[in-house]
This record gives sequence, structure tokens and C-alpha cells, in this order.
Amino acid sequence: MSTAIQLTGWERVAMAVEQVRDRLKRAANALESGSIPYAVIGGNAVAEWVGRVDQAAVRFTQDVDILLRRADLPAAVTAMQQAGFIHRHAGGIDFFLDGPGAKFRDAVHVLFAGEKVREEYLLPAADVDETESAGPFRVLTLDAVVRMKLTSFRRKDQVHLLDMLSIGLIDSTTKDLLIPELAARLQQLIDDPDG
Repeated sequence: MSTAIQLTGWERVAMAVEQVRDRLKRAANALESGSIPYAVIGGNAVAEWVGRVDQAAVRFTQDVDILLRRADLPAAVTAMQQAGFIHRHAGGIDFFLDGPGAKFRDAVHVLFAGEKVREEYLLPAADVDETESAGPFRVLTLDAVVRMKLTSFRRKDQVHLLDMLSIGLIDSTTKDLLIPELAARLQQLIDDPDG
């Protein structure tokens, strides 16, 4: 007779959140141990910034995104492998699977500092020197996170920006720090948040 413990939906969600957080910390520790400059970006960076103002407004993110300088990739591969991650390059993307049985969703995804993520993007990704400490990891500065979210401007990026607007983390004065095209995108969200 099986005595497997049945988890509730909420327990599974809590476990998933903890697994992503653990992956983030292990990746950051590996990069820190290798003295490799990096920044946590994407949904985890937004969560860090939003959580500083309103913990109830933080959204769960399924993956971990980091920013590295391309020249540091070989050293990052070595450091991450020592922490149990497996480097892969597929579809033009570098990522680190969280162990041999992991899926792409269970990975640490790499974007390269100072390079455009897509050719059509207005701006390249920020640099890893635009960071600050967020306890167990380095996070991209708020200004740089906003720039990157406005540059990619996919629906999930728009939702992250709307979250930041809704708690006053950013506002219409943020436009003063942006190039005109990105300022117009932010204004669009301010004017029509349900867009």
C-alpha cells in the first residue's frame, strides 16, 4: 500500500516558489564564489523591487534570469557546473539546467550585458555594473529594470511595469530618465493600464 503524501494545490505552489528561490540563491552563490559579475533580472528582479514596497503585490516567476558579460560566460559555466548546473546553448540562448533531469523552465537563463536581446529592440541590455545588493544576490537597479522591461515590452513586461506603477515604485516622473520611445511606452501604460 502506498503511503505517498498528497499535497494540496497551495502546498505545490509554495514548493514551486521555494524551488525557484533556491535555484536563484544557488546560482548567485556560484557566481559570487567565482567572482563573476552578474545581475538578477526579469521577474525575480521585479519581485525584489516590488517586495521592498508591498510584499502582497509580488508575483511568482517560474524561472531565473541573469545578466552576464559575454566574456565571463566560460568562467560562469565552470562556476555553475561546480554547483550542479548543466550549461546548454540552444535556439541562440545560453542557459543552465538545474540538474540532469531538468527542463528549460527549470533553468537559469542568461542574457548578455550590453547586447540587444533581439535585433529590433531599441536598446541593448543593461550592464552588470548597474546592480546593488539584495541580500543573497545582486539585483539590477530599478532604473535598469524599468529600461529593460520597456525595451522588451511583451505583455508580461507590461504587467510587471503596471505592478510597479500600482504601488508607486515608478510614476510619470520616471519618464524623465528614459529615451523618448521608452517614455512613450510608459505613458501608454499610465494612460491605459488595461490596454
